[in-house]
Amino acid sequence: MKDYMTYKDFIGSVHYNSGDEVFYGKIEEIDDLVTFEGKSVSELKKSFQEGVDDYILICQKTKKPMLKSFKGSFNVRINPELHRKAYRQSIMKGMSLNQLVQTAIEKELAEFHNAKATA
Repeated sequence: MKDYMTYKDFIGSVHYNSGDEVFYGKIEEIDDLVTFEGKSVSELKKSFQEGVDDYILICQKTKKPMLKSFKGSFNVRINPELHRKAYRQSIMKGMSLNQLVQTAIEKELAEFHNAKATA
C-alpha cells in the first residue's frame, strides 16, 4: 500500500479523515508547509498538482530553493539489542557502524527501485 503521490518529482503524503470525509496531504521534502485536500481522489490529485505548481512559481519568484537540503546525518532510534547486533556485524565486516547502516539503506533503496521498475 502506498500513501503518497508524485508530481514533477515532488512527493505528497496522503491521508483520509473519515469524520470530514476528505482526503488530505502535504508536500514532503520542502521547508514550507503546503497542504492539499479533496473529497475524491481526482480532486485530491488536482489539488496536489495545483499546490506543487504554485509552490514552484513562488520559489522561482523569490529565488528560494525548492527542496529541503539534507546534511547527510540523522539520528536513528532502534532498540538496544538491534544496536548491539549491528555494531557487532560492523566489526565482523571490518567497517564502521555508519558504513553498515549506509550499505543497508543503499540495498533497501536498490531493492525498492528494482521492484518498482519491474511492476
